Amino acid sequence: MTAEESLLKLQMGNKKYLTARTNGGDISPQIRRQTAEHGQNPYAIVIACSDSREIPEAIFSAGIGELFVIRVAGNVIDSHQLGSVEYAAAHLGCPLTLVLGHTRCGAVGAAIAGSDEGYIKSITDEIHLAIGSEKDERKASELNARRNVQLIQEAFAEHPELKNMKTVGAVYDVETGAIDWLS
Repeated sequence: MTAEESLLKLQMGNKKYLTARTNGGDISPQIRRQTAEHGQNPYAIVIACSDSREIPEAIFSAGIGELFVIRVAGNVIDSHQLGSVEYAAAHLGCPLTLVLGHTRCGAVGAAIAGSDEGYIKSITDEIHLAIGSEKDERKASELNARRNVQLIQEAFAEHPELKNMKTVGAVYDVETGAIDWLS
């Protein structure tokens, strides 16, 4: 599957999700057995926030083995996430990486509010690099997703085995379920 086909599949899955009442992805005993015996073959990597309202498999109507999901508060990127992207792209053949921010993100809100206590500071510091002095949470979520797309692109620019991997950003609206694709 090409990166463009993967992106289209994500877009179509989100359209399906907007009117669904249950997950349309295959979660059957047969697919569990198949992926256990033959391994996974995800068509996309999704770096998403840990927020419980942002569930990539549901948002994209995907089932078992279809998405390689990496979740971390604020969908920030560090060496752990880059290592996971590298694994999924190089070893599993995923042609597309999506950085998926969302509206009403607690980590983005904490960065805007200036939260600098505890371990969350490692996350808010990264978000601050993306958003600067931006105070609008929606715009800040977009800026954060864009910066993380750029970090991934820069990290793998010199990796010939990943030259065909495409990286895109988007923001999920937790109220409507719709995806705003960032150009």
